[in-house]
Amino acid sequence: MSHDPPPRQRALAAWFPILDWGPRYTRALASADMVAAAVVTLMLIPQSLAYALLAGMPPETGLYASMLPLLAYALMGSSSALAVGPAAVTSLMTAAALGPLVAAGTVGHVAAGSLLALMSGAMLLAMGALRLGFLASFLSHPVLSGFVSASGVLIAASQLKHLLGVPLQGQTLPEILPSLWQHGAGWHGPTVAIGAGTVLFLWWVRRSLKGLLRAQGVSPFVADVLTKAAPVLALAATTLLAWSLSLEAQGLKVVGPVPGGLPPLALPPFDAAGLSALGPLASAALLISLVGFVESVSVGQSLAAKRRERIEPDAELRALGASNLAAGFSGGFPVTGGFSRSVVNFDAGARTLAAGVFTAIGLLVAALLLTPALHHLPQATLAATIVVAVLSLVDLGAFGRTWRYARDDFAALVLTFSLTLLMGVEAGLMAGVGASLLFHLWRTSRPHIATVGQVPGTAHYRNVLRHEVITQPTILSLRVDESLYFANARFLEDHVAAQVAAHPAIEHVVLQCAAVNAIDSSALESLEAITHRLADAGVMLHLSEIKGPVMDRLQRSDFLQQLTGRVFLSHHEAVQALAVQTAPANPGAP
Repeated sequence: MSHDPPPRQRALAAWFPILDWGPRYTRALASADMVAAAVVTLMLIPQSLAYALLAGMPPETGLYASMLPLLAYALMGSSSALAVGPAAVTSLMTAAALGPLVAAGTVGHVAAGSLLALMSGAMLLAMGALRLGFLASFLSHPVLSGFVSASGVLIAASQLKHLLGVPLQGQTLPEILPSLWQHGAGWHGPTVAIGAGTVLFLWWVRRSLKGLLRAQGVSPFVADVLTKAAPVLALAATTLLAWSLSLEAQGLKVVGPVPGGLPPLALPPFDAAGLSALGPLASAALLISLVGFVESVSVGQSLAAKRRERIEPDAELRALGASNLAAGFSGGFPVTGGFSRSVVNFDAGARTLAAGVFTAIGLLVAALLLTPALHHLPQATLAATIVVAVLSLVDLGAFGRTWRYARDDFAALVLTFSLTLLMGVEAGLMAGVGASLLFHLWRTSRPHIATVGQVPGTAHYRNVLRHEVITQPTILSLRVDESLYFANARFLEDHVAAQVAAHPAIEHVVLQCAAVNAIDSSALESLEAITHRLADAGVMLHLSEIKGPVMDRLQRSDFLQQLTGRVFLSHHEAVQALAVQTAPANPGAP
């Protein structure tokens, strides 16, 4: 007897996976999730405040963006380890999107950030409902690598104003560097001391603390917890230092009053100013959605593989959409599945999505009890936290690896990296995506077409330029190593015509189509044209090794009736049927 749930229950569980794992939740799982949540909460308090600073938002919005989104993801997410919240790259993209609107007085920072989160959430939810997760595939790895590396540089550069205590302006290097030069003599001593000291301390923690603790006999788990909690120590120490020495009165910029309590549950104001911001924010919301989704799925899949689990990309789209809607309703800004917090969540032993619920509770307690203590927190401390965190994003080694392997991918990487630094995150990302698509069209418009011959004593056929093979003087065997579509159809026509013209003895042309996964209408017309031109020259066209889906489409046309030759199951069968004599092995013959 089948025990499968009814279709309606399966459909509901697809949207809300908690209905699947929730009934099987145990006390042992809860204990593991609570421990992981405690570790992640310690890390998220300074990180959330820092990423709010990076996004140009008030510090409390970083906490707000880390509460309700975790609850929403727990209801709809498919990854047991992914932890959503503010992330470095999406926070930078948020700042770049909001800057012009806020500078022009169109809308306030909090309202604009919440509106951007709502728009991103609606887009992600719609893409998940329509199963459009494949759209993220347009962000190729070289483009994403160049974008993330450049974003890391921009993020570090943007925090120099908080580390040095100077009023730097701009979102790109051509804007930031001249401003840095202009204020080169105005560095604020206490700010530089706190910023540089925090950077050095956090850098030492990342590189050496865990190993030092392990050498002293501390257990791996405790050593990891202490390492992850180090930013909290830096936050507490610098806050105490700023308060005890009255550094704010000496010009040190601090966080200032931070409202405590629950996040405000309300929509951003949809007045005339808010509505006018929808258009300028639309492209930014789409790019933030795609980048956030790619980052989340990449992290989620890598962590799921370690536990032999799997995640559902379309479910992740819906879960991230709900998380961003929750951020927008609670005064936050766009969120995604962050790499660092997710890895910490995984390493700390989180077993289910309930760990995110416990983390949200911990952050709520922090918002209720700890916000008064954040008044004297130096902005330089938060900036140092950001700088140390984003340095790991810069992957300069990718340039050498990509250059050695694929020059067109290297060009896309360099273009994305350069334009992101010089023109901003949106321009760099869009240019990189456009370049990748153009390079793909260029590569596939000139597909590799090999003349093949029989490997002696076998039924295998290989490129005559690479192997000692047997060819037939009256048969031209061509292996097409690409699907056929509008961009390369004419190339195939020209190649066949050139080969036939160069070898007058040819009576049969056989296209080996094992690598052809699709033939569009333009390519079909080209095949028809090739058939007729070869027939006029007294040459027959044959096909071999056509895949089933391709044959299904060909049978819906009248091409097979026009074909002068036959369709063979294997290329060896074609050559055996058409051969009139066996030529000697000759690697240079067609």
